Amino acid sequence: MSRGTVLITGVGRRRSIGAGLALGLAEDGWDLALSYWRPYDDRLGMEAGPDDPAAIAEDCRALGRRVDLIAGDLADPAVPAELIKAASAHDDLAGLVLSHCESVDSSILTTSLDSWDRHFDVNARASWLLIKEYAERLPVVDHGGEARARIVALTSDHVVHNLPYGCSKGALDRLVIAAAHELADRGVRANVINPGPVDTGWMTDEIRAAGIAQTPAGRLGTPHDTANLVRFLFSDQGSWINGQLLSSNGGFGS
Repeated sequence: MSRGTVLITGVGRRRSIGAGLALGLAEDGWDLALSYWRPYDDRLGMEAGPDDPAAIAEDCRALGRRVDLIAGDLADPAVPAELIKAASAHDDLAGLVLSHCESVDSSILTTSLDSWDRHFDVNARASWLLIKEYAERLPVVDHGGEARARIVALTSDHVVHNLPYGCSKGALDRLVIAAAHELADRGVRANVINPGPVDTGWMTDEIRAAGIAQTPAGRLGTPHDTANLVRFLFSDQGSWINGQLLSSNGGFGS
């Protein structure tokens, strides 16, 4: 039996945290609405198959889950409402996992205005609109402290020479923590996860070695590691964790 539908954003490539999240939640009995935007993945030029979203969906369906695929450019302010509407088609939307991002390296002196705006459009504004559209569908009721909806977002503290990404992720942190308080009367639990460095195809050998050297656990994180924490937060056992920025990074940089 389904536990409800979870909307996961940023599920465009099999080698991604989003794909790991989808498979993990599918294993736990959640049906899925998976959003992606192929032009972004094509623009970055990282490892991808001919139709990764469809392949990820089929892997989740093989676990007995219903999966809907929804394409949409989250830089467009109309798209968040469209995603929430599509994900709510079965009247059982139980939560959001925000793993989408715009991430193009640049620094204080090299960031363009267009790049700055697009990072904030995708990483901050779209996240706000997704949460807002979802919350507006949740009734204000006496829920007796029961977790009735869950929101988890992925963040990063990387900002040096990745300026607009890091700054817009900082805005995301504040947004999700605010949601835990402002949406409490709708039974929302909202948390942010910083997964640390996860090699989803963007690392060079030098970056990979440096990341391992700075991680006491002796390895880099994987999508599976991040999925394990999200699965816990979506479980009944994880419902007491709320309004937190959680590091799940093997001790990286400590």
